Amino acid sequence: MLKIFRKHHRKIQHNKRVRDLAPDEIFIDSENLPKFDVHQFEGRIEKPISIRTFFFLGIVFLSIFIIFFGRAWYLQVAKGDEYFQRSEDNRLKDTLIFAKRGVIMDRKDVKLAGNIFDEQNPEFAKREYTDLPGLSTILGYLKYPSKDKSGFYYSEAFVGKAGIEKFYDQRLSGENGVRLVEINALGEKKSESVVRLPNDGEDIKLSIDSKLQNKMYSAIEDTAKQEGYVGGAGVIMDINTGEVLSMVSYPEYNSQVLTDGQNNTLINKYLNDKNKPFLNRVIDGLYTPGSIVKPFMAVAALSEKVIGPYDSILSTGSISIPNKYDPSKPTVFKDWKAHGYVNMRQALSVSSDVYFYEIGGGFEKQKGIGILNIKKYMEMFGFGSSVSNGFFNGVKGMVPDPEWKKANFNGEDWLLGNTYHTSIGQYGFQVSPIQAVRAVASIANGGRLVDPAILLNSKAENVKNLNLDSEYFKVAREGMKLAVDEGTAKGLSFSDFKLGAKTGTAELGAQKQFINAWVVGFFPYENPKYAFALIMERGPVHAAMGGVYPMRQIFDWMRIYTPEYLKN
Repeated sequence: MLKIFRKHHRKIQHNKRVRDLAPDEIFIDSENLPKFDVHQFEGRIEKPISIRTFFFLGIVFLSIFIIFFGRAWYLQVAKGDEYFQRSEDNRLKDTLIFAKRGVIMDRKDVKLAGNIFDEQNPEFAKREYTDLPGLSTILGYLKYPSKDKSGFYYSEAFVGKAGIEKFYDQRLSGENGVRLVEINALGEKKSESVVRLPNDGEDIKLSIDSKLQNKMYSAIEDTAKQEGYVGGAGVIMDINTGEVLSMVSYPEYNSQVLTDGQNNTLINKYLNDKNKPFLNRVIDGLYTPGSIVKPFMAVAALSEKVIGPYDSILSTGSISIPNKYDPSKPTVFKDWKAHGYVNMRQALSVSSDVYFYEIGGGFEKQKGIGILNIKKYMEMFGFGSSVSNGFFNGVKGMVPDPEWKKANFNGEDWLLGNTYHTSIGQYGFQVSPIQAVRAVASIANGGRLVDPAILLNSKAENVKNLNLDSEYFKVAREGMKLAVDEGTAKGLSFSDFKLGAKTGTAELGAQKQFINAWVVGFFPYENPKYAFALIMERGPVHAAMGGVYPMRQIFDWMRIYTPEYLKN
């Protein structure tokens, strides 16, 4: 019985061991099974994770830690102050308080450029210019502060682009102020305070008389339209201080239109106008002067003692120079008229070309001063060099000489005929109206070359004493008065006041079909105070009216509205 029990027990133990067999023992030969698939569970055998895997994961986590730590150090330490300031800016927003631009006035306190409040753009005042024509070239125009689509100003200043607005931009601009505005996260304003008050720009008072300026402009404009001139310019200057009462350039643009920048049609018209409305003809216009150089030639001839003021020269209407290559074909230099015998005063009065040919280049027994002396004296009077005063610092012009001819005419030699033509303001002679008026002022004041000034109460600066005999200037003045009394400038003769003047007509074009028509002078004659120069530019050669006609209109107007300028 006991044996049967033991045998049964061993059998039970054996069955128990069979049930405890490990799976790997069961599947040890599973690879031999048909259709064995290693990608299914039946083909996988559990393996331990290798040390290499732990090493790789450690490197990955360490790299991530280093990157995050480095970025945190960069934001908190390296860029901490900058981002702190940005966070402050998000909370405190600074806004500009625009300074008011200085007002521009004329000598009689008439406002020429001021400021007006614009409801559509209340942040700064808009510029408002006078509606009187003739002042835009002097005043210029400006560009407003500019901001982007987000409302931030990328240009915080008013910028003068031309004229007074540009030249005196720093004085007119002032300095903007700053206001801090506290805002919450929703962008709502909580409070504000002014950190820096704006300093408004300086007001400027010009020496210009705006009403006289307007009259000069209309007189030049009317003449240009009637006679077909493409433009014109005029200037009146105090001969002692240099203060400019009027300086006109026709045609001109409109300061308000260019500053507002909204009328694109008109702006494009200005840009494409062949008559150059952007050109300041007084300062940057260059013109052949013609006979207006004759008073300066007279002073030069007297100074070089080639002729006396009472010595006469015969003008039969021309002089002829023998042609050494063909004696039968002499070179003829014509006068505009046969004047007979004329002395220096008479020659200025009737504007005799023959007289000035001879004292310039010489003829037969009459000695001339020669081209080098012509150049010396013309440059002494300011021709061929720009004005040193900054606002008037424009083109230099040209007084022709042998070197100039060689450079511009393939090395050609200077001829006697070139001297003759230079003596009467032709050939390569080029001057600006501001040079002309300054030179005439030196004749009127007895030999002081005064630079022009645009601000009121300016003291004469850069005065150059010409150091020539005062009697020579007196002769020139007397000849210019005679021109008004009975000569080429008789259209400027008045019963109630006297002046001296000299006309000039310069021929232009290959066929000489155009002219520049000048008139220059000074007034009042007995005690000169002002000089003037006026040019009508490039008109038809047969134009009935030249520079004298608009100047007559100006003086007629002055006799009624500004008689103070005409008094002795």
